[in-house]
Amino acid sequence: MNRQIVFITFLTFFVSHLAAQSIAPLDRVEPMNWWTGMQNPKLQLLIHGNNIAAREVQLSNYPGVTLEKINKVENANYLFIDLTIAANTQPGSFTITFLSKNKKDKKLTYNYELKAKHTDAVRAQGVTNKDLIYLIMPDRFANGDKTNDIVKGMRETTINRDSMFYRHGGDIQGVIDHLDYIRDLGITTIWMTPEIENDMPHASYHGYAATDFYKIDPRYGTNDLYKIYVDKCHEKGLKVIKDVVPNHCGSESWFMLDMPMKDWVHVWPKYTQTTYKDQPAMDPHRAEMDWKLQVDGWFVPSMPDMNESNPYVANYLTQNYIWWIEYAGVDGFRIDTYAYNDLQFMANWMTAVKNEYPKFTIFGETLVHSIASQAFYCDGNVINQGFDTKLPGITDIAVKDGIYESLNGKFGWMEGVSSIYNVLSQDFLYKDPTRNLVFMDNHDMSRYYSMVKEDLNKYKAGLAMLFTTRGIPEIYYGTEILMKNFSDPDGKVREDFKGGWAEDKINKFTAQGRDEKENDAFNFIKKLANYRKTSEALQTGKLMQYVPENGVYVYFRYTDNKTVMIVFNSNDKEVSLATKRFEERIGNHKSARNVVSDAMLSNIEMLNVPAMTTWVIELN
Repeated sequence: MNRQIVFITFLTFFVSHLAAQSIAPLDRVEPMNWWTGMQNPKLQLLIHGNNIAAREVQLSNYPGVTLEKINKVENANYLFIDLTIAANTQPGSFTITFLSKNKKDKKLTYNYELKAKHTDAVRAQGVTNKDLIYLIMPDRFANGDKTNDIVKGMRETTINRDSMFYRHGGDIQGVIDHLDYIRDLGITTIWMTPEIENDMPHASYHGYAATDFYKIDPRYGTNDLYKIYVDKCHEKGLKVIKDVVPNHCGSESWFMLDMPMKDWVHVWPKYTQTTYKDQPAMDPHRAEMDWKLQVDGWFVPSMPDMNESNPYVANYLTQNYIWWIEYAGVDGFRIDTYAYNDLQFMANWMTAVKNEYPKFTIFGETLVHSIASQAFYCDGNVINQGFDTKLPGITDIAVKDGIYESLNGKFGWMEGVSSIYNVLSQDFLYKDPTRNLVFMDNHDMSRYYSMVKEDLNKYKAGLAMLFTTRGIPEIYYGTEILMKNFSDPDGKVREDFKGGWAEDKINKFTAQGRDEKENDAFNFIKKLANYRKTSEALQTGKLMQYVPENGVYVYFRYTDNKTVMIVFNSNDKEVSLATKRFEERIGNHKSARNVVSDAMLSNIEMLNVPAMTTWVIELN
């Protein structure tokens, strides 16, 4: 979309209501239902309809429900209704009536349902360092329902698997169809890129340009199907992370086409993009304009920046995410573009979510420039931030870079094998670094296998470190079958998983469809991931690391009952490693088992570690 056109559209806000004839008399009530038993008794309903503000609002008498205030805003097509739902309110429904002063207009009614809050322990259970996350782009994983490939009335109606920019037809049913594959691989948690409606004209398969915050994209399925997906995951012992985007929406969002008020989003005199800089957030010498550009500038022209300091926007977003937790029972959120949000809003939002769901997990995408910058965004005010973000964990890009540099050798200020040691030595900056997400790639980055130059030894060595270091590990779909490519453009790292479409001639979901090297990689991940599932040392054990020497990095994960020793040999030749140096942690252990090969090591006083290999050995 032309940038000037974007701003001409938004600066003509005051005449947006002229299009009211295309708006139904009562177009939307959001959230469309709510629950009793919530910790916060306050609820704000967004009402959208043609000149709805001119109508009188009445609520049928319902014990425990009080109409506190009716808020009229700049656009007469909106009302915001404040309700209080008392703690002892019973499930049921009440009627909201909208009466017109014009006797020719019929009264409008909405039957508002209050359901009982769920109490199942398996819902909103949180994702922890006991878990292993599998990241999926649903459009590119598997097509389980061809009937929703093209949906009439949507702005993009093309399926073209030969193009990286068009939709390919993958959907939620496709993920459901492969839950056993995911579980058997050793995964415990699934994170899909956003599933909600992205009714944009082009290339919105990624999901980060929402046009309806309360609706699953019809090309992926329905709200009901999404709930079924979460339930089936829970039945199979899998958890679910939902990817959420409070920072921005799609320019074709329904409320952008008829904005409630001129400051619903950040509007500038001309198009103004974020600087993509994180430093102003923490810079004690910053210019306030730089901070404003960071958080109020738009991410891209097609993604308007939500004004989270607007209390109506703040309520809308907070209630929406709580609605999805309670509706579907998801276990955690990944927050997209966290560093570009209003931090006070995010802290308030975090508190509201955790008040309702204490075990719920939240981590933010912080692709920033230093370990201190990452720690700044985490909760606890432990490094003199002067502010507590309340954010439990972040996407730990420093660990990713540390592992890459340890595998690929010295680069710039990095120090080869010492890089990951150096990164972890700064964990004192965090309140709890075990809540950070550790990863090697994702949908925005060059694929891991390509980044290690398609070297299978490096591939295994790095994944072994990823699965055994502190934090919550994540792998991107296809890592287990050596999918490759560089992110220039991003579409190259978002290829289809072969076998996910009925017309595919090869099915890499099966051993028969994979070649020898792919099966080797798959079996390596499966073996180590399933071991991690049962290892308290790797899940919750403490970490002790030793200063690397002679290209070898050694660390331990341990509890009172179990000790796992990890040895990374970054050299291009075998190393004989005397272990007396590590007796502080080895203690009285004399033997060990290689958890990948199952080979027994009867004497661990000297270890002969092959070139470019990470050994994971359980001490006996």
